[in-house]
Amino acid sequence: MRAVRSGDTKPEIAVRKLLHRLGYRFRLRQANLPGKPDIVLPRHKLVVFVHGCFWHRHNCKRATIPKTRTDFWETKLSANAARDARVLEALQELGWRSVVIWECETRDHDLIAARIAAALTSAIS
Repeated sequence: MRAVRSGDTKPEIAVRKLLHRLGYRFRLRQANLPGKPDIVLPRHKLVVFVHGCFWHRHNCKRATIPKTRTDFWETKLSANAARDARVLEALQELGWRSVVIWECETRDHDLIAARIAAALTSAIS
């Protein structure tokens, strides 16, 4: 568990490089926002979360439950997913748009660029 990093992970750095290459300027992990988003584009009122598939319960092959202590892991990972939902709702109430990019999607730069563009053009509800 000591080796698990909360920031500057390879998927996060890949997304940051892509955003920078697309011309977006951003801040990192702003603590004054709910959930301390990985990437914040204050000018566009957009936050980007780069979630690890295992830790945040994505629906892919990387999100398997370990064979040992399954009760612990089910509880832990379910709590993570519930917290993520609360954070996204709180950000929306504050008027922020949010995009979640999964670890397994970070190699598809076209998909990430399309998601960011769609979030920027969508109206805040």
